[in-house]
Amino acid sequence: MLKPITLFAEKHSLIPKNSTIVLGLSGGPDSIFLLQFLCYLRDQGIIKQIIAAHLDHGWRANSANDVTFCKQAAQAANVPFATAHISDYTQDLPRKGSKEELGRYARRLFLEQVMQKHQATAIALAHHLQDQEETFLIRLIRGTSLTGLCAMWPKRGHYVRPLLETNKRDILQYLDEHQILYLIDPTNESPSFLRNRIRTNVMPGLHESDDRFDANFLATLNRLQAIETYLAEHTSELLGRMTHQENGHLALEIPKLLELPTIMQYRILMEWLQEAQVAIPTSQQFLNEILRFLGQPESKSHEIHHQWLLHKKKTLVWIEGT
Repeated sequence: MLKPITLFAEKHSLIPKNSTIVLGLSGGPDSIFLLQFLCYLRDQGIIKQIIAAHLDHGWRANSANDVTFCKQAAQAANVPFATAHISDYTQDLPRKGSKEELGRYARRLFLEQVMQKHQATAIALAHHLQDQEETFLIRLIRGTSLTGLCAMWPKRGHYVRPLLETNKRDILQYLDEHQILYLIDPTNESPSFLRNRIRTNVMPGLHESDDRFDANFLATLNRLQAIETYLAEHTSELLGRMTHQENGHLALEIPKLLELPTIMQYRILMEWLQEAQVAIPTSQQFLNEILRFLGQPESKSHEIHHQWLLHKKKTLVWIEGT
């Protein structure tokens, strides 16, 4: 089953030849399988080096045992091992957020530090097809945009996900057939988490309704991602035509923005804020607030999100910190 994953990685240019890859290794079946796959690519001469990286979240009393297991798995695969404890990142975490969100944030910091230290090409994560389906449903339930419905991408920045079209059932079968040990996270069964409730209560019914669900889901998601890719490219092209540097700020031409359809106005504003390095959570209500300000000729400045100011001068708008 490794060949189809290799073709998927090649199709999306996930792993360049002679690259160094950092693997996020939890010890669970998915990351243990991804370790096997990356070692296969190493043995094929595609990967130069793999760095297995494990962050100890310290959420369970026996979490140190997970560190030991991952270290032994890396040693057995002849792969260097890096580890850290979440307490090493306490000062770097946001002040707000759920335990899971803060854990993911700390893990990204850790993995990117390992990547920088070893001058790696990419960070490989072990999300598979069922993770993708669950992510799609979580976002659908909570409400999202087209961008959100596209769920996870095979490649985003330096993060790659070679297993996104691989079925969890096949992963477990491969590990069992090759007698490869892995850890089981008991929190994966807890009904406290929406993802677990979807996995237990929703996914079986979808597969019972149509045994082609996985294939149909992938086909639909690929179409959504193709549309999103086109719109993202078109948005970047339009933004380039209506922005320029003005006194050290990225100024946006208001008339050009307002003549576009509303959905493109939203996308332009979000990318403009990103280009201006403004880290603000954006909702439709928030974007409408900006558009209302831009449509009022008498207004010259407007505070948004308690720490940023929008400034207008004639046909231009820019943003700066308060």
